[in-house]
Amino acid sequence: MLAASGRGRKSIRVAKTVLLDGQVGPGYGQAMRTLITGGVKSGKSTRALELARAFPDGSRLFVATALPFDDEMRDRIARHKAERGPEFVTREEPIDIDRAIGPRMVLDCVPMWLNNLFFQEREQDWEAILDRFIAAMPEDAVLVTNEIGMGVIPADPLSRRYGVALGLANARLAAAADAVELMVAGIPLRVK
Repeated sequence: MLAASGRGRKSIRVAKTVLLDGQVGPGYGQAMRTLITGGVKSGKSTRALELARAFPDGSRLFVATALPFDDEMRDRIARHKAERGPEFVTREEPIDIDRAIGPRMVLDCVPMWLNNLFFQEREQDWEAILDRFIAAMPEDAVLVTNEIGMGVIPADPLSRRYGVALGLANARLAAAADAVELMVAGIPLRVK
């Protein structure tokens, strides 16, 4: 839980979350399934790496769903790889995330994965792939997604279908997660 420290209260920082009076949140330091959501550039990927680095010793798997379709995306992918460093084994899987599962994993990100399915005309496959992913998800996983349904309803049918699918996928992942965090301006807020 995120809280501000008051006068006379001792606070500590644990993985960028302020905890009062030395209290540690439920599950901290244990294997957990965590879903991180929020807006674009809210700090979700950085937070996912922080949580994954707190997993018990061993290599960490980073499942990357982005496709390098232009120069800007290639630069973004390169920056993310450099940020992860050698402690993460990267597996690029833009479609079949249910086949890219392993212990101590980060999946970044659900919206890009869903986007890939829609643009490869496999929109109808997302639910089956997600169901298989959830069934096989390890106990120590951090999943990154976006909140896109907090604004204007899109004008075109494809974008509306995408928004509905992402909302449903997020709800399923949140139900399967032990913890859900909403990132706001780089600050994690515990939702579940």
